[in-house]
Amino acid sequence: MTITHIDVVSLPVGDPERARDFYVGTLGFELVRQTPMGPAQQWIQVAPPGGHTSITLVTWFDTMPAGSLQGLVLRADDIDAEVAALTGKGVAIPEGVQDAPWGRYAVFADPDGNRLVLQGAPRA
Repeated sequence: MTITHIDVVSLPVGDPERARDFYVGTLGFELVRQTPMGPAQQWIQVAPPGGHTSITLVTWFDTMPAGSLQGLVLRADDIDAEVAALTGKGVAIPEGVQDAPWGRYAVFADPDGNRLVLQGAPRA
């Protein structure tokens, strides 16, 4: 096999530009590409700085309504600092940072209700 990594994950949103602003402005992702895809659609692709995998903000899959993605895991080196920064920007993290045998994590939602998991290293 020659598959080397996951390249792009489709994330269903209602308003691609609002979602772009959240992922770039709030989460600190980079805008990889924003290109028209016909009369009413855009390809908007964002990624964490230096990441191999990116996200495309999609509206065109009938079987993927906005907010239907659950459990996309993002990695943070310092989860406590990241959670503090996110809550400072108005992101609700109702349960705060949780401890689990596999690591520390926090769950939050984007503006469309897609639930994201921020994962950190296990507590030493």
